[in-house]
Amino acid sequence: MTSDGFSMLLRSYATRIATKVSYAQTVLILSLFLHWSPAQESIEGMVLGLGRHTAAWFEHAPAPTADGEVLVIQFDSKATPTVTEAELAQRRGPRAPNSHPGSARHRGRAARQRRGSKPRRRRGDKAKNGKMATIVVMYTLRKSADGTLEGPLNKKVYASYAPKRHAVAIARREANKRGFTPQSGKQIQIVSDGDNDLERYVGKFFPEAEHTIDVYHVVEYLWEAGECLYPEGSAELQEWVEAQKAALYDSRVAEVIAELERRRKQLDASRVSQRERLAKIREYLTKRQTKMDYKRLREQDLEIFSGAVEGAVNYVIAQRFDSGGRRWIKERAEALLQLRCIEVNNDWEAFITFVHDRTVHKLNKNTATSP
Repeated sequence: MTSDGFSMLLRSYATRIATKVSYAQTVLILSLFLHWSPAQESIEGMVLGLGRHTAAWFEHAPAPTADGEVLVIQFDSKATPTVTEAELAQRRGPRAPNSHPGSARHRGRAARQRRGSKPRRRRGDKAKNGKMATIVVMYTLRKSADGTLEGPLNKKVYASYAPKRHAVAIARREANKRGFTPQSGKQIQIVSDGDNDLERYVGKFFPEAEHTIDVYHVVEYLWEAGECLYPEGSAELQEWVEAQKAALYDSRVAEVIAELERRRKQLDASRVSQRERLAKIREYLTKRQTKMDYKRLREQDLEIFSGAVEGAVNYVIAQRFDSGGRRWIKERAEALLQLRCIEVNNDWEAFITFVHDRTVHKLNKNTATSP
């Protein structure tokens, strides 16, 4: 039993539910099944308490067994709504006397009068105040008798609000733990959307890896380029994009780049914005041309899509952190995000055992050293 009177079992149940639904819904679920529940603030404290152990867990968690011969690592990012400094000051500052304690509508009216009118947002202003979380999905593929790659095997997810460099460094540590060290000679494939920061960090931490740009993102750029040339929804647009996709899948990226430049030069000089968009798309493809050898990758049965990490973005981050008008304090959201990853990885029971043993060891150590 912990000092606040909550057992580790209750903490485990309450926190695990909180990784799936809101704190208020966690209180309701516990009340329905136990006919009692800790307060919402207590559940949030349990999340923060267990969240202090997540970094140690990810570092010391054992590597999966029966891995495949090819390691696939996929990266993506997602912004979640966070409170502003002004909102934090308002939350934490002294509260004005409540002149209408029994009337919600009058309390709200008085609060609006105290705050005053909100400034009207200008075009391009964001109300979300999003903070970026980076997510990593790792799994292996096993070579079958017919030469194809079967999987995914031992899929694991990691996410953090720390800078992108941190996520790539964690991926390197986990790859080494699974036996895919730079000296092992084993094959590693990394799939991303072409983010510049991720490309730089991948080049530093995974110089030996095969880095692939997700073909879906490239095709989206082709549609954007086509809309500079043809009306949206037209048959000419569809035909042009399909032709460029065929060249892309056939690893004739140079032809696509040449086509973009040729069509850019043919545009009337007055269409400045379209010419600029085509130039940016051409530069995007030119810079990443060596990472788009899709014909060879398909022949080797490797990945050319980042569907695993796209799904993880929606399931791990968006469903819990980006809905229902929620606004998070980043440091508190970090604990819940990493606990959600542990739950998604089916490592929850092992994690709770790890926390229990770690806590008991620390308690015994403090007791032994006390006078």
